[in-house]
Amino acid sequence: MQKLLKTGLMLISLEAWAQQAPPQQLFASRCGGCHGEDGRGSAKGPGLGMNPRVAEQSVEQIRAYIERGNSGAGMPSFADLPADELMTISRHLRRLNVEMIVGPVNAAAGPSRKITWGAPQPGDWLTYDGNYSANRYSPLKQITNSNVSSLKLKWVFPISYFGLEVTPLAADGVMYVTGPNQVFALDAVNGNPLWTYSRPQSPGLVGDSRLGTNKGVAILRDKVFFVTDNARLLALDRATGKLLWEKPMAPSAPGERHTYGGTLAPLIVNDMVIVGVAGADEGIRGFIAAFKPEDGSLVWRRWTVPRSGEPGIETWKGKEPLHGGGSSWLTGSYDPSTDTLYWATGNPFPSRDDTDRPGDNLYTDSVLALNAKTGELKWHYQFTPHDRKDRDATEPNVLVDTVYKGKPSKLLLHADRNGFFYVLDRTNGKLLLAKPFLRRVDWASGIGPDGKPVVKDELGCPADAANWDAAAFSPTTGLYYFMALEECVGKPTGYPEQTGQRHLRALNIETGEIVWEVPQPGPARAKTWTGVLATAGGMLFYGKPNGGFEAVDQRNGKTLWHFDTNVRMKAPPMTFTVKGKQYVAVAAGPNILCFGL
Repeated sequence: MQKLLKTGLMLISLEAWAQQAPPQQLFASRCGGCHGEDGRGSAKGPGLGMNPRVAEQSVEQIRAYIERGNSGAGMPSFADLPADELMTISRHLRRLNVEMIVGPVNAAAGPSRKITWGAPQPGDWLTYDGNYSANRYSPLKQITNSNVSSLKLKWVFPISYFGLEVTPLAADGVMYVTGPNQVFALDAVNGNPLWTYSRPQSPGLVGDSRLGTNKGVAILRDKVFFVTDNARLLALDRATGKLLWEKPMAPSAPGERHTYGGTLAPLIVNDMVIVGVAGADEGIRGFIAAFKPEDGSLVWRRWTVPRSGEPGIETWKGKEPLHGGGSSWLTGSYDPSTDTLYWATGNPFPSRDDTDRPGDNLYTDSVLALNAKTGELKWHYQFTPHDRKDRDATEPNVLVDTVYKGKPSKLLLHADRNGFFYVLDRTNGKLLLAKPFLRRVDWASGIGPDGKPVVKDELGCPADAANWDAAAFSPTTGLYYFMALEECVGKPTGYPEQTGQRHLRALNIETGEIVWEVPQPGPARAKTWTGVLATAGGMLFYGKPNGGFEAVDQRNGKTLWHFDTNVRMKAPPMTFTVKGKQYVAVAAGPNILCFGL
């Protein structure tokens, strides 16, 4: 069967794409350094082939754009190119985007196949982390250590956004992916678009919300739930993508100067849609909230920063923290056995100027254990009290049931941005282990008996250490997997600067010791927090900082398979089955890539 490259508007033959005709050779020599020799984009520039914006242009319009350039978008003028070369390149781009189209999708005609749904299946990927525990471990084992070398790219779905962070959901043969204020339903077998919902990006936003960052959707029965950049919760018809309702997640308050943002994938718990908000670096008051799926009415709201008279306000010894930060932009985890929701919170505001906020500043930089039905706080643990270095705790809280130090235990695992790996008893928040996972952590000498860091220098190393990217725990090996950054920058005078090195690391959760590690290539400061995926087939999938997508052996980190995406990766992989076949999918740059045997 002929392989196809797809977008939401068109299909193109991969074989035709790869043909080396003279116009393509000219394009490769003149434009390939930024846009890739095949036009599919690189870390320096977006894809021009299979680009809906280019597809709308005539040859003359394309030629004029190349000739004048666009300095605001980083596109230089090519007015000095010979006229025949300009025209050849323009015709080549026109051919890639229009003349090779096979049947554009007619949105008015509805989906090309009927979308249905039933009871969840073992091969579905139904939440941002794949399951409530957030352990990013899949029981699927069709793809194994012995056959993963045969894994091939099956299809590509490009989205007009170069920094995708979405984790796709897959259920009943349909994949749901997102871009900036966009949701796509795709045929999971071949990547064909079934429906699309989109709206313009909102003006006046800041931070990641302004950039269009979005991590995915949630699904429940006949609805798909999505958070827009300006913190509105949308419910879409699962069969058609039609907007059913939308509600603002944040309450309106006259005269407020801050802007709430939305970047996370919602979580379905107890027939409610649970969400959080972004914007702590700009002065929001963070919260986690639950909404009814039928109409979006509010069930409960848990603020992450207290007001006057509320528990925790004693930890803000300056002005009342009306805009105290505490974002909640990372999807939480959930324990059905105790009906407890675990949610991470971000840094206080202002993040570095602490003049008006002496004290520990609860409940920022914490994990909150909440009654999932009411939002009532059961317990909390603060990883970095009185944060002055943006060490927010929006890292995964992985839930594990295992024998720990000889005793059956319910654990919460957390590798924090402050450089310490934590093991908590998730039933009560008791600290069981806190150990540095970096070779250099000098801001604190350790974690004291009271669970608080013994601070040496608040501004000491590390820089990021770990981040929001997905971690994984394998019950087969008993190891915890994540990406660590050995780096120290921005130090006061007198401190050496550490250049930085990323490592894929496996930790022993009883001791916190590094069992194995894989040093990563590429610049340490590149935003390539891609996350990991463990499977029952014995593998660990992850993205490398230089754009490589790999599978390694969970036991020792040995590389088993590699694929060059040639773009910066910022999203965690996932896996699913359709009709008995296992696939692995990941967002890379502007593309959704799907692999199978």
